[in-house]
Amino acid sequence: MTRWLLYGANGYTGELIAREARKRGLEPVLAGRNPTAVKPLAEDLGLECRIFELRDADTQLSGIDVVLHCAGPFSVTAAPMIDACVRTGTHYLDITGEMDVFAYAREIDGLARAAGVVVCPGVGFDVIPTDCLAAALHQAMPEATGLRLGFDLPLALSPGTVKTILDGMAAGGRARIDGRITATPLGGRTARIDFGNGTKPALAFPAADLHGAHHSTAIPNIEVYIPMPFLLIRCTQISRRFTGLLARPGVRAAAHKLIDKTVKGPDANQRATGTAYVWGETTDAAGRRATARITTANPYRLTIDGALTAVTDLLAVPTTRPGAHTPATLFGADLITRLPGSSPLTITTPHATEGTPQ
Repeated sequence: MTRWLLYGANGYTGELIAREARKRGLEPVLAGRNPTAVKPLAEDLGLECRIFELRDADTQLSGIDVVLHCAGPFSVTAAPMIDACVRTGTHYLDITGEMDVFAYAREIDGLARAAGVVVCPGVGFDVIPTDCLAAALHQAMPEATGLRLGFDLPLALSPGTVKTILDGMAAGGRARIDGRITATPLGGRTARIDFGNGTKPALAFPAADLHGAHHSTAIPNIEVYIPMPFLLIRCTQISRRFTGLLARPGVRAAAHKLIDKTVKGPDANQRATGTAYVWGETTDAAGRRATARITTANPYRLTIDGALTAVTDLLAVPTTRPGAHTPATLFGADLITRLPGSSPLTITTPHATEGTPQ
């Protein structure tokens, strides 16, 4: 009998996934380090629970075939869980959008292959849609040398997502240039982009796709954009002087506590009705370009469906190719169109330049 464990079940997204899994007749083992939060949820859903710190994960993964890791911040928690999964022969999935986790997955690829273990971060929003668009665009233009991705999503965000954005700002700007992750000025790369709902000013930010999409496509130049009003773009540019302050552990810890107290995440209605717009564009050395767009369900709804699809697919095919993967390399570029609420993925080759950098 195959079994899977959901670590971080008491978090905002973890609990949503746990409740939906139970509705579908799935029986994950719910886990986390906080007994007062995890045990009542497990009792409510009639599920087994395990309470443990990540340093004790090896002994707690006995009998588990797949871990779905939902406990952030993933830049701190992912590596210990990945290491434990590799040591115990347990497949690893998570819902991160943090680029450092994808970098670590690539570092440990050889060990994962030797252990027969799949390590696939990012089986939620934003990585599933952007990674699938990147892979589809690469199939349409294999000779592409440049890739730009982006998404426009509802404003309501969970505490974990807000923390990820804050931590990303603390690290400054990033882009993949000539195959290498390169530091760029925060707010230094802007564009005007039609994500699928009208042209808007947009700002490049250090997304996981700088690692993940490169793994999926081998395209050497990658940027990722989100729409932002021009005034906020200007404020971001001005805030460069504060990135050093945000990088201080004490300041970030205080900011995280404030976020936990003030940010609640979208309610059920917002999760049911919100729509995200996802865009991608490849260019080749001759200046030709291909553009892809898709609309999806609300990011949290997509994460629930994407994570559970990844778990059930991986459990169904336990001999899946081991090693580090992205959602598109493991489950195929069509994964996004298999999820409820997704439109067909369209790829066009327009004559006009889209999202011209400013």
